[in-house]
Amino acid sequence: MLKPTLNKGLILIEIMSSLLTLSSCGGNTPDVSVVEDITDDYYEFQDFNLNTYGIPAFISLPDETANIGASTKPEVNHIQNDIQWEVNIGSSFQLLIEDYGDITDLIEVEKTALAEQLFFHVNYLIDEPGLILYERILLVKGIENASPNVGVEHKSYHVYGAKVINGVTYELQSREDGYEKVIIELMAKSIRSLRAMK
Repeated sequence: MLKPTLNKGLILIEIMSSLLTLSSCGGNTPDVSVVEDITDDYYEFQDFNLNTYGIPAFISLPDETANIGASTKPEVNHIQNDIQWEVNIGSSFQLLIEDYGDITDLIEVEKTALAEQLFFHVNYLIDEPGLILYERILLVKGIENASPNVGVEHKSYHVYGAKVINGVTYELQSREDGYEKVIIELMAKSIRSLRAMK
């Protein structure tokens, strides 16, 4: 009976290649699943006209197929002639909008503020000129000496964007407490969709 001959060099190369692939999966690279989710088409979204509330623009908001556990009829809280809006879809989706006039460096200012805070670690999942999506983790003192069975990780997800509509810069962001990742991904898609009326 003949034994098959194996090329030991080829096997070694395949093993090394597999190990390199596995080791390259760690680190602080952007979360690819987030990028894929928010660059999808908008089949789970419906266009919403903000002109009625003083912003001459359309935004795409999650519809009933997005499965966010909320009513699908968007509600806008806005006082006429005020510069702030809340776009709500039930209690699971609250997008805050503010008119900043001709100020255009909102993303840079927000990133500076995030870098200066002391109580959270910020991990950017998306870092673009007009949009940041980040994970925020509470820094707990003494955690290195704590039992692994004690405590809950305090992690939340946040999105912040800036869009210029007819020469006016609008800040769009999630609430201060943030949301779970899936909601923030939907909000990021909504922020990207904001566009001026033609």
